[in-house]
Amino acid sequence: MSFENVGLISELLRAVEDLGFENMMPVQAEALPLLLENECDLIALAQTGTGKTAAFGLPLIQKIDLNNQNIEGLVICPTRELCIQIANDLKKYSKYLSSCSVVPVYGGASIEMQIRELKKGCKIVVATPGRMNDLIGRGKVDISHVRYVVLDEADEMLNMGFKEDLDAILDCTPDNRHTWLFSATMPREVEEIANNYQKEPQRIQIGSRNQGSDNVRHFYYLVHAKDRYLALKRIADYYPDIYAIIFCRTKVETQEVADMLIRDGYNADSLHGDLSQAQRDHVMSRFRLRNIQMLVATDVAARGLDVSNLTHVINYNLPDELEQYVHRSGRTGRADKQGISIAILNLKEKYKIKNIEKLIKKSFEKANIPTGKEVCRKQLFNMINKVEQAEVDEKQIGDFIPEIVAKLSWLDREDLIKKFVSLEFNRFLDYYKDAPDLNVDENKKEERPKGDKKKSKGKSKGKFTRMFISLGRRDRIVPQRIIAMINEAMPNERVEIGRIDLLDNFSYVEVGSSWVDELTFAMADKFVKGRQIVFEPAEAKAKKPSDRERRGRKSLRNNDFEKRKETNKSKKRRK
Repeated sequence: MSFENVGLISELLRAVEDLGFENMMPVQAEALPLLLENECDLIALAQTGTGKTAAFGLPLIQKIDLNNQNIEGLVICPTRELCIQIANDLKKYSKYLSSCSVVPVYGGASIEMQIRELKKGCKIVVATPGRMNDLIGRGKVDISHVRYVVLDEADEMLNMGFKEDLDAILDCTPDNRHTWLFSATMPREVEEIANNYQKEPQRIQIGSRNQGSDNVRHFYYLVHAKDRYLALKRIADYYPDIYAIIFCRTKVETQEVADMLIRDGYNADSLHGDLSQAQRDHVMSRFRLRNIQMLVATDVAARGLDVSNLTHVINYNLPDELEQYVHRSGRTGRADKQGISIAILNLKEKYKIKNIEKLIKKSFEKANIPTGKEVCRKQLFNMINKVEQAEVDEKQIGDFIPEIVAKLSWLDREDLIKKFVSLEFNRFLDYYKDAPDLNVDENKKEERPKGDKKKSKGKSKGKFTRMFISLGRRDRIVPQRIIAMINEAMPNERVEIGRIDLLDNFSYVEVGSSWVDELTFAMADKFVKGRQIVFEPAEAKAKKPSDRERRGRKSLRNNDFEKRKETNKSKKRRK
């Protein structure tokens, strides 16, 4: 269906044409006629990246009264990135309506500057819940005349704990407002919002409830936990033109993976909650310009990133809340383009795939981590294709050709090709020369002696020893990081790891008893943030006095010495 057939005013049609929109996407085809022709509440269930902003933005702009001074439209969304994206889109839609001003308000930016923008007057406010409540509490924004409220990504706002903020905001709006609720998934909490704040809403559902996008293929790779980063690099090398978001669970892991990729020569960077707004904007600007090929991110980036043409989404770890996978995978396969979502798993995580398949109504394909030879072949022919398609500027290079031909005339055609390929390709050939197979056979069960946890190099690993490690919660350490450090210290071994207890200043980890000496030696040169870590048997640590104990004992010895001196002086005086 065309935008010309739904009753949009001429100013909006011109803006739509400028943006290159032709045919409406399914959610737009359902929502636009309904919202333009009726005064109603709406629940729209559609996946991320299906054109929801235009579905509510165009009717919102057309229906507000531009002749009064009140704020008439309010859009609430979960993240700063999404807030900025929606505001920019609304400004593009309303470019031929000069009196339709849009102001975004969100945390992490100057609230004074946002207050100044609001004082100038605006028709539509796009806000994150926390900043909006702050402005309401300060009496700097009046939403008592709002006619239309849009809750975009309502499920994510509730997942992020904004239920009370949403209630407080909606309580400040008039009872006769209309509420349009857009969501990718429809959990019970979103239904409660609808029941409490909507009146006989119309419903639109694009695809099945909680279903993933039809344009995304889902793959999983099965590797040992210690090989997760190697698998990530192998995947990145196998897709030379990759343009991807890599999702990690924690901010610490996100930064570590990004740092390792940068160290290994990849165009990568990180995006997580510890970055300032200026840093986030800088990273996103570079990513949109494709100066960054791989963005390593926490789920803060799962919503609201205005990034087109992502080729891949890679789940370095699956999310704790499996519903979040819908939003992660929805970052690719947008606007009718095809995308790939990849999950890197170990055997213990394999069961989660079935649960996600039930959730998204899609099947995962089991894929094998490419071998070193397959990666080299892919990279080689990618380079050859670029050479084949390279444009030759005869004016610039023509003067040099005779001299170059004379210089290389002693080489025949085959030798010239070999030297050219070797010059450009030796790095990959050297790196992958003896590359191991990273794949794990999910159907093959290891035969283990009774009582053994695992078997490795003929060593019996039935017993565990509790080890002390001088990293704790204050170092923002997580069990996965401790496991990774042990695997990095013993890269060619399979060390059994048992229980891990995290404390504030240090932690305890159980390891196979026969590995204690080797691990203690291997971990001796490990540093975290410039500080050498201590890794030793907990029993040995218990026998050693702590610094405080040593200071206390020294103090007691000094006190005893002083007492003896006083006693001796007293004796001398009595004599």
